[in-house]
Amino acid sequence: MKIEPKTVVSLTYDLYVKDENGKEGLVESATEEQPLAFLFGEGQMLPRFEENLSALSTGDQYDFHLSAEDAYGNYDEEAVTNLPLEVFAGNEIPPVGSIVPLQDNHGNRFQGQVVSIAEDAVIVDLNHPMAGQELHFIGKIIDVRPATPEEISHGHVHGPDGHHHH
Repeated sequence: MKIEPKTVVSLTYDLYVKDENGKEGLVESATEEQPLAFLFGEGQMLPRFEENLSALSTGDQYDFHLSAEDAYGNYDEEAVTNLPLEVFAGNEIPPVGSIVPLQDNHGNRFQGQVVSIAEDAVIVDLNHPMAGQELHFIGKIIDVRPATPEEISHGHVHGPDGHHHH
């Protein structure tokens, strides 16, 4: 079956990014035993990732690159911000390197990584951890099947055969 909107795609992948020396290194994988499964065309994956898979079928292999712009965007220096220590009142100050859950004035949830701690603030990087990086995906399409009406209405996959209880 060919990948198209409202199909469930199960695939393997190896994701590579370049280190500071320009050498590619493996950062993430999905195997045949534990594949990535998603509802194609529902905005769960990067748009360009889906574009590169759109003409493929079960059994096809793929190997493609996504530029930073087509992946998680360029690194934005202005997305590093100071959070006043009062934000953490009553809680322990998170250590450098930790990921902190945040919420904006509109209730939108997101995460930031603590990069340093100043006398009066915690400095947090709001960029995606892979911002500014070209992504290299190599993998294989394991299965493509029609999504069930329940999966389509819920907007996510319910397991290999479409059954999953909430």
